[in-house]
Amino acid sequence: MKEYNLKQYAHIGDAVWELFVREFVVQKFSVQKTIHNETVKYVNADFQSSLIELLEPYLTEDEKELLKRGRNLSLTISKKHNPKIHRLATAFEVLIGYFYLNNKPRLNQIFEIINEKAL
Repeated sequence: MKEYNLKQYAHIGDAVWELFVREFVVQKFSVQKTIHNETVKYVNADFQSSLIELLEPYLTEDEKELLKRGRNLSLTISKKHNPKIHRLATAFEVLIGYFYLNNKPRLNQIFEIINEKAL
């Protein structure tokens, strides 16, 4: 199994999360403007950072450690963004990317929790 660094996991996780949200949204809506508006409600740093608190009770200690490492990742953050929120969103993306590349059944469990409790 190939090892990836945290930035690579975050990059993949960002894409996987957006695809998950887009699939969720197109199943519920057919009007393009509504599809777009609903997608951007969920694909943003504020929402993604809020999912960390939701998911923590369901995560193993190793998964929580991965989140911590993702949160502490060295990033360039625009002055207009809240660094804490951006770091948490990146940690979420790291987790999603890690599961996508290494443990798809666990990714599906995480998406089920999010679907049930947050969407």
